[in-house]
Amino acid sequence: MLLETMVVHLLVALWSVWAALILSVISLALVGWFVLFLRSLRHYPVRVDAQGLTWPIGFLRSLTVPWEQIAGLRGEWTLQELQAAGLFNGALIAYPNVVLELDPPVRNGRRSIRFLAHRLDEPSMFTSSFAAWKRIAPSDF
Repeated sequence: MLLETMVVHLLVALWSVWAALILSVISLALVGWFVLFLRSLRHYPVRVDAQGLTWPIGFLRSLTVPWEQIAGLRGEWTLQELQAAGLFNGALIAYPNVVLELDPPVRNGRRSIRFLAHRLDEPSMFTSSFAAWKRIAPSDF
């Protein structure tokens, strides 16, 4: 990202020094924002608790789903199938290793979310934690 930015700035500087300077300031701000976003992924983990699941994508956005709407974990999937049905993908550009199905779907603005996908560092820990919470009836809370 930085290398590409430097090349573009050198080419723009041949045309206008002021345009290159403005572009440099904007690019540095974007690089700073990107670094903060990457660091936020560690500070906003997927949470399993009495209310249900909180499925964040760093500080960008988050979706909280109550237990009553979680149908279960999907064992097999294709990304095209999930996207066609309504997907909240916390994995961003990586291929997800955990997928949950929601029934009924969750409304997120104008979108109807039927699947939650994420790329977790420890999918087995999430699966065991999810199974433990799912065994507890929501009426027991």
